[in-house]
Amino acid sequence: MNPWLEMSIDYANQRSYLDDLFQVYPTIPDGIRQIDQHIWSEVEKAFTKRDNIALIRSLLKLDLFPIKDSYIAYLKRDPSAIERNPRTVNRISGRLYEMGLAKIYDKCSLPKETNRQIGPMFKNWVRKKSLGIEPVPLEKFVANDSDAILDASDAEMKKFAREHLNYHRNKGLDLIARFNRKYVIGEAKFLTDFGGHQNAQFQDAINLLMDKSVRAIKVAVLDGVLYIPGKSKMYQSITKTYKNYNIMSALVLRNFLYQL
Repeated sequence: MNPWLEMSIDYANQRSYLDDLFQVYPTIPDGIRQIDQHIWSEVEKAFTKRDNIALIRSLLKLDLFPIKDSYIAYLKRDPSAIERNPRTVNRISGRLYEMGLAKIYDKCSLPKETNRQIGPMFKNWVRKKSLGIEPVPLEKFVANDSDAILDASDAEMKKFAREHLNYHRNKGLDLIARFNRKYVIGEAKFLTDFGGHQNAQFQDAINLLMDKSVRAIKVAVLDGVLYIPGKSKMYQSITKTYKNYNIMSALVLRNFLYQL
């Protein structure tokens, strides 16, 4: 078995894994969304007047629409459809009036889903010099061949990887680094549960490892439930099918990089 994978499994099962992992992924499930009070006054006015079109238009300006409905995204992307589809607007408005203003406000201020918060957390952790060096912008990264971590937008990272490392996948990268003149690229995932979307996230990271055309050391920086021993698809995969690949926790990544 890959020693860094073995180390990650041991870490998750023998040490304060979740306590330490919180430094990388400090999820904030209780923080409510801030609602623009000017927009909310528009909502209140339209609600009081029972102006369906104005009510829908105002609520669509907020980050979160208060009800789940398959047609909301369409109306948000094409506001002209609001006046052309009165029955749809009336149907949705009826549900809103049933809820009442207080519940509408509560629904609009719900916190972001945890998995949507997780995305930038790994990069934020890296920016704190958690890997020993401070990430640098592209112009400094390419200025010499010393140890460095690239701090750039998703588009810039993909462009660099495509032009210099023969990376052609359409997925973003969470890590581009150079240690001992060796390039390292990786995806970072916090897998909070088994099944569905989480399995797809796991497979995304594995697909990077399987890409033989990339001219760099590839790592899947994975954390979460995949290290729990058992019959889960993830655990079986990492201990059998992919046991010799660079799969590791963010908590052992620094040691991996400095031994290159």
